[in-house]
Amino acid sequence: MNPHHETDACVEDLRAALEANGITLPSLGVDLPSFASTLPTRPLIALGNCNQATARALVDALRKAAVQ
Repeated sequence: MNPHHETDACVEDLRAALEANGITLPSLGVDLPSFASTLPTRPLIALGNCNQATARALVDALRKAAVQ
């Protein structure tokens, strides 16, 4: 799979998993400058900013998943 397609698929999987937990990160996406790098690294995924309520929901979902 092409790294670009793999990264896009990962972003969509993450978006779906977050939505399944009632969480939306509006700035979630591919970090475009990381595609311009000449280094042999994989592209980065930008989680972006979120408000405190969204951060709390993310903390709660991660803690719940960690004890399962």
